[in-house]
Amino acid sequence: MKNYAWTGPLPEGRRGWFNLLIGLCIVAWALQWSANGAQLSGSELAAGLPQILDFLGRTLPPDLHILGRLVAPALETVQIAVWGTLLAVLPAIPLSFLAARNLQSNRWIYRITRQALNVVRSINELILALVFVSAVGLGPFPGVLALALHGAGMLGKFFADAIEEIDQGPIEALRATGARPLQVIVYGVLPQVVTAWIAVVLYRFEVNLRSATVLGMVGAGGLGFELVSSLKLFRYPETATCIIVITVMVIVADTLSSQLRHRIQRDGRH
Repeated sequence: MKNYAWTGPLPEGRRGWFNLLIGLCIVAWALQWSANGAQLSGSELAAGLPQILDFLGRTLPPDLHILGRLVAPALETVQIAVWGTLLAVLPAIPLSFLAARNLQSNRWIYRITRQALNVVRSINELILALVFVSAVGLGPFPGVLALALHGAGMLGKFFADAIEEIDQGPIEALRATGARPLQVIVYGVLPQVVTAWIAVVLYRFEVNLRSATVLGMVGAGGLGFELVSSLKLFRYPETATCIIVITVMVIVADTLSSQLRHRIQRDGRH
């Protein structure tokens, strides 16, 4: 039987334990305060369980006869996720160099870029999809634009964080030889971050695939549109089939993406 020991730092002296106690009390108060604000209620959840079970009962058995009709929306959802990811990568790469503290000497450019990335990724994809639907009309295109804009903020931030964690030795050596900024990026930065970047892009594709199914609910195409239509028409067995197809798609994408990420990370260590 293995023996385990606490390896983290422990408070020193009475003052340290007193500060720890105060901190725990503050955390407990904050959790209680947030629970009251969120109106957490186990009794209300228990009272609503019969309605949930009734809804689930109406969805069974799923109407598998519509699977053929869902092939095109499913492919459309994948296409939205693919292009939403690709179009997010294009602006994220140059923005990440401007938002990396160890590469950007101008602090104003660094701060403005960082805040711009914060603003973009703080807006939910659904809100962006509604804006683009009103601008370009219904269909998958506004979904692509919404995922691309939100993804650019997320990927730009992740790319910049990866750049800030690289080894500065190769960069300083290149600068000492008189290398230009573009040469420093190509030969000193990219070789160190490309593995992490690819892993993040694959993960972002998973997220976009899930989000694309939701964006269809606001008219941005894909399986989400079929899901909402079945709900509005009270065709709950069709709703169940849509959920099953979405779940299978996400599981397959997650499995393939995880395998690719592990392979890339393993090869990057060699």
